[in-house]
Amino acid sequence: MNKEPLWTKDFISVSASNFFLFVAFYFLLVTMPIYALQELGGSSSEAGLLTTLFLLSAIIVRPFSGQWIEQFGKKKVLISSQVMFLAASLLYFFPDTLVTMLALRFLHGIGFGMATTATGAMVAEIIPDSRRGEGMGYYVMSTNLAMVIGPFLGLTVMQQWGSFPMFIICIAISGLALTAGLVIHVPEREHTARAMSIFQMKFHAKDLFEFSALPIALVGGFFSIIYASLLSFVSVYAEELQIGEVASYFFVVYAVILLLSRPFTGKWFDQYGAHVIVYPSICLFAAGLFLLSQTETALVFLVAAGMIGVGWGTLFPSFQTIAIQEAPLKKKALATATFLSIYDLGIGVGSFIIGLAVTGMSFSALYFYCAIYVLFGLFVYFYLYARRKQREHHTI
Repeated sequence: MNKEPLWTKDFISVSASNFFLFVAFYFLLVTMPIYALQELGGSSSEAGLLTTLFLLSAIIVRPFSGQWIEQFGKKKVLISSQVMFLAASLLYFFPDTLVTMLALRFLHGIGFGMATTATGAMVAEIIPDSRRGEGMGYYVMSTNLAMVIGPFLGLTVMQQWGSFPMFIICIAISGLALTAGLVIHVPEREHTARAMSIFQMKFHAKDLFEFSALPIALVGGFFSIIYASLLSFVSVYAEELQIGEVASYFFVVYAVILLLSRPFTGKWFDQYGAHVIVYPSICLFAAGLFLLSQTETALVFLVAAGMIGVGWGTLFPSFQTIAIQEAPLKKKALATATFLSIYDLGIGVGSFIIGLAVTGMSFSALYFYCAIYVLFGLFVYFYLYARRKQREHHTI
């Protein structure tokens, strides 16, 4: 039997649009704190608010984005949010105080939250059902690659040429995201054409969150707390180990190993189901963190990166795929918004908690305890999701 096509023009375009959105996000994630300290005269805590407010606005807007997608259609929400994202990028030249920059970051986060929710809803419609795990794996790979390219490009531009070229390049990246979004074609359901006023929003919990996606979203949020420790502190840990020269390669190895494993893990998800993929990936994620906690050399540091890349890099798209599969057809956009909101909340909470934790322990101890925490995630996944699915299976 011939497989349904996966690598269509629309799948490539939505993945490209998502890629450029996240390149811009990570590009500014690593450069804005430096800009705030050096050119706006802010403190370290104030510089950190530039990221916090961006993520906060993205989290707040996502549940509403799910409603807007159902009312107006995925394409309209995507293009309007990408225009907002590009417009915010154009405004970075003007703020000359930290307060005005914080306001701009909040606005930029709204565009980002809406756009990434829309691309997630679009890809769920574009991927054939028979290749859902494989397709979501490749789609999330665009985010993983952006996580490598964005910080590397941002720091290089900031260090070599300064802030003005940095903002120019950010505008160009945002423009590429919009360009890729414009060529996507996704059939809209008839009821989305009956557009309601944007102010006629529903504020009931069932209208803001897709409850079928909550269990797996909570599992994803549980693990994203630990992922925040890697985003925030793995380069600092490398400096402490006196292998700072390889710190930038951590996520490069992470992405390369993940890319090599993706053709297998995505297909296995579709063939054998989520449990066959999730349990080993949790163990591999924990093993990678344990190895990271024990490392003293650059080689072991990078081997740990590869293990974490396969472990967490497989878990995230698996969880997002489950969230989409659990939701009814007309609620898949809201399920995407629910999953990403809780995931982002985990990143935000994790950054704060881990930041407090490192003041009282070494990074080696931190990652050792992170490994134990991730292993405990085996039980979290079982009790929040797998056990319920087993019960449903037995009642059929």
